[in-house]
Amino acid sequence: MAGAKKNFKATRKFEQKHLTGILDKRKASAKTKQQQQVKAKKQARKAGDAEFFKGPDDPERAAKAKSSKTANVNAMSVDDFFGGGFEIVDKAPRADKSSKKLGKRKRDEQQPSQAEDDDDRGDSSDDLEISDAEQPVGSDSEEEDDTQLDNDDLGMSKDAMDALAKDDPEFYQFMKENDPDALDFDDADLAEVDDLSASEGEEAEEDTPKKKRKKSTKSDILAHDNELTQEMVSRWGASITEHHSLKAARQVVLAFRAAAHLNEDDDDKERKQAYTISSPEVFHDILIVALKQVPDVLQHHLPVKESAAGKVYIPTESKKFKPLSMLLRSFTSSILHMLPTLSDDATLKLTLSALTPLVPYLLTFRKLLKTLIKTVVGFWSQPASSDTTRITAFLVLRRLVVIGDKGIREAVLKATYQGLIAGSRVTNVNTVQGINLMKNSAAELWGLDQSIGYTTAYNFIRQLAIHLRNSIVHNQNESYKHVYNWQYIHSLDFWSYVLSDHCNSVRETEAGKESQLRLLIYPLVQVTLGAMRLIPTSTYFPLRFHMIRSLLRISRSTGTYIPLASVLLEVLNSAEMRKSPKQSTIKALDFHVAYKAPKSYLRTRVYQDGVGEQVVDLFAEYFVLWSTNIAFPEFALPVIIMLKRWLKQSRKKVAGNNNGKLRSGLVLLVQKLEANAKFIEGRRAKVDFAPRDRSKVDAFLKEFPWEKTPIGAYVVAQRKAGSEKARMMEEARKEDERKRKEEEQEALEENLAETESEDDDEEMNDFDGEMEDEESSAEEDD
Repeated sequence: MAGAKKNFKATRKFEQKHLTGILDKRKASAKTKQQQQVKAKKQARKAGDAEFFKGPDDPERAAKAKSSKTANVNAMSVDDFFGGGFEIVDKAPRADKSSKKLGKRKRDEQQPSQAEDDDDRGDSSDDLEISDAEQPVGSDSEEEDDTQLDNDDLGMSKDAMDALAKDDPEFYQFMKENDPDALDFDDADLAEVDDLSASEGEEAEEDTPKKKRKKSTKSDILAHDNELTQEMVSRWGASITEHHSLKAARQVVLAFRAAAHLNEDDDDKERKQAYTISSPEVFHDILIVALKQVPDVLQHHLPVKESAAGKVYIPTESKKFKPLSMLLRSFTSSILHMLPTLSDDATLKLTLSALTPLVPYLLTFRKLLKTLIKTVVGFWSQPASSDTTRITAFLVLRRLVVIGDKGIREAVLKATYQGLIAGSRVTNVNTVQGINLMKNSAAELWGLDQSIGYTTAYNFIRQLAIHLRNSIVHNQNESYKHVYNWQYIHSLDFWSYVLSDHCNSVRETEAGKESQLRLLIYPLVQVTLGAMRLIPTSTYFPLRFHMIRSLLRISRSTGTYIPLASVLLEVLNSAEMRKSPKQSTIKALDFHVAYKAPKSYLRTRVYQDGVGEQVVDLFAEYFVLWSTNIAFPEFALPVIIMLKRWLKQSRKKVAGNNNGKLRSGLVLLVQKLEANAKFIEGRRAKVDFAPRDRSKVDAFLKEFPWEKTPIGAYVVAQRKAGSEKARMMEEARKEDERKRKEEEQEALEENLAETESEDDDEEMNDFDGEMEDEESSAEEDD
């Protein structure tokens, strides 16, 4: 008993003092073990992906990657020194002791980790906030790839290998049989490209052996000539086409940079350009060769592989990656520098399209990528840009969203939305088509990654709601202008494009699930309804019509019921529409490019007719959405009653409205609504199911075409008449524009002719004066 009692006390003592700590240690060790297992699974999956991109591992290449090579400190740049790790390297070998510097080098026991990435591997920028885990797949181990790339850059010179052949011929023969690439020094192209970042316009003759200098061709001699000629450009283009020459590509990039900085003064340049261009034909040729063939050279030497999921793989472990990345950055910077100076649509299209194949290589260059996004979005959103330029710029942005990671996608979406808002500040008949093209194209980007699209769309819609709330709460004189402007209207309209494109039943059926963006329908509808009722006066009836069309687009595509009848009835019951208008001869207001009616239009016959047409069209578009619904008679009955009451009130001689055009349009609308209600009642009388059977209620006339219903046929005719009217107005506008340009040209020619005649008169007067002076001088001599 004593022993048992002693053991019991020891157990309690152990539980009080040690049990909790031991259990925590066990949990921690189990958690660590679980994390290690998850990490091992991720590494195995990553290795499988890399094997899919790169093929099976090569033992010879792995052995080569692990082998160390001596490095010359004096011949290394600062980036190469820090990029190669902190290893013990020898000083520059002398000519008579080069053979004694061979052999293994001593290394430190432990190399400190590199704190910062090499600039040549990518510029780290917090602006895009791109995580390392979302980088393009490069290799199984990023550290091994970096070591391999750096060791490749620190290779031996040709003199050292010649000394090795004399001192140790057996080892030299072994290297020649097993790794001939290590002894191949005939390809001087990589050295030429590698010198691009250090000297933009100087030839690397000091690093070239004497035998190479003797073999220099005419192209090398011409390279020293500062004047660029068509023969040089054609020779480079042929070399790139036939042999994918990196040396020729380097010269083309240098010449292209000179072309990009052509209109700048020497004082404004950071350094003197390698070539000068004085001929427009040469300028055109170098642009064509650079923009069309340099991307092909990059694709040949660094082929890009893309998986079905959109991930891209670039062979960053290749020894060509680092020097070609310098060439790529120089080429891309030149393109971005030259783009603002271009105005021709064909040249802009060619230049922007050259950026598309470069996008996979630019994913690691953060600062350059940020500049590219800003520049491309600027051309996409410029009011002066043509449709061709906008589409080409959009393809570059779409490529970035498809292959980029989450940070890049979010940056592109934000920049695109900001560009859309900036480009829609001015809306008129000349810019409205371009704005609609921007909204249609940008809406596609939000569906490529709906998780990122949802967060960005939610934040932007929330900003619109905050602006609306501030305008309501802070009811000052100018507060409503934060809402009642073109940018706010186009923002709401753009989000209606996004939701109608990606929340319709067809796309959701193809995807097999409901769209994540569908959750944004309710907040967007509430913000739009609140904005249109902020100032319910007749001055802003055009703005209300714009927002109603946006909501109709959402309702039509998503099948969501949005109550809009009351909003349209408010327009009819306003003081502007209940009283007879006054006659006016002013031009009709174009409701498509106006959100506010000028004061001169209020209470006029022209404005009332335009508002009446808009109300009738919008009522018809609203009811045609539910023209085949089984509840259409009950749905349309309140509106029919309100319209008949308004027509009855308008017939009064004292307080009525004698606008016959408005009344005839509403009477026809009421007739079509009643006819459609009777049509549905006739079909509904033949059904054999109760209202509680939801599946059969939803399937009622589901396959029946809405165009064959009474209200549907009326809408089809209205749309056809509206499109014809819009076509005629567009033709009249173009004709007026053509006449205006002709008048301006005639006036310019007249002014030019008058100026020339004045100059001729002045010259004749000067000539007569000179003759008189000569005659007077001759008389004095006599």
